Amino acid sequence: MARRKICVVSGGRADYGLLYWPMREIAASPHFELRLAVTGAHLAPEFGDTLATIERDGFGIDAKVEMLLSSDTPVGIAKSIGLGVIGFADALDRLRPDLLLLLGDRFEILAAAQAALIARLPVAHLCGGDVTEGAFDEAIRHAITKMAHLHFATNEPAARRLRQLGEDPRRVFTVGSPGIDCLLRASPASAEELARETGLDLDRPVLLVTFHPATLGDGPVLAELEELLAALAALGADTQLAFTRPNADTEGRALALRIERFVATHANARLFAALGPRLYAGLLRRAAAVVGNSSSGLYEAPSLGTPTVDIGDRQRGRLKAESVISCAPDRQAIAAAIAEALRRGRCAVANPYGVGDSARRIVDILASIGDFRALTRKRFFDLPGAA
Repeated sequence: MARRKICVVSGGRADYGLLYWPMREIAASPHFELRLAVTGAHLAPEFGDTLATIERDGFGIDAKVEMLLSSDTPVGIAKSIGLGVIGFADALDRLRPDLLLLLGDRFEILAAAQAALIARLPVAHLCGGDVTEGAFDEAIRHAITKMAHLHFATNEPAARRLRQLGEDPRRVFTVGSPGIDCLLRASPASAEELARETGLDLDRPVLLVTFHPATLGDGPVLAELEELLAALAALGADTQLAFTRPNADTEGRALALRIERFVATHANARLFAALGPRLYAGLLRRAAAVVGNSSSGLYEAPSLGTPTVDIGDRQRGRLKAESVISCAPDRQAIAAAIAEALRRGRCAVANPYGVGDSARRIVDILASIGDFRALTRKRFFDLPGAA
């Protein structure tokens, strides 16, 4: 039997780390051929040289879909989605994969899903069914669910929501987060490598800080960032601050410019466009805490026992391990949460997102399905007892 082609779409550093091991397993499988389409932040130099990281990791890039406009206003983002649909229509027509593998909830991934729907291309979706009440990513995530045919949920409550959305229970699988695979299976950067590549003094406490726009927040995005920066500045020069750049979301560039100004006036702070999986994993293992509103603090950090300070509403609704401390986006609450995280320190906790075997389970399930094309004929599955 000929090997079937699975095309994976990656839009930037946010999903690449989670897709790394599923792509490795697909490439190593005797059943499949890997195709990789990159888009979004991967093709914008301001977000780091992530294409070079992909190529160093040994993955070939089969399609580049340019879609990201320089504007990150709501109008600019909406136009970027339109460009993405056009670009993915061409890319998928040229690559002719048997299945499209998508992860998450970003607008770049929505564009790929729309193009696949019209092309009658089966879609497998990772990380559906989660809840994030503070961002329009939640609506995108649920929309992709309805355009997808196989569902790989990171936790059982998410799988239950997928079934509640009318998806075929036989096509919903709880596999955990592949981001944990990346942490536990990859070789993290050593302390010497981290110090050399980041310029951080690892003999002092390091906070790993990522703050993205809360796109459904009630207040101005910059105002919430100012509260975080005030809390961080009050910690003093003894605490090292490792910022990662905000995603290509609405108002993301305004946040990045403000962080750049903060870093320029604080010698204990560094800003990284993209650390890459090895440096990020190494830093996550040595950080005193993760601070901000990135899903990484919920998905991956608990597996290493690293405490997380989760700020504001962006991740509200997600499952949270005992190591996650949630707080309001004001400086006093943030300062108190950071102090509590440092007091607790690193400790073993149960991670509700799995144990690091997601990629293998995903590929085993894909291999068990004989006819991908038959998946495209979906019907709505009502819950038992539904009127």
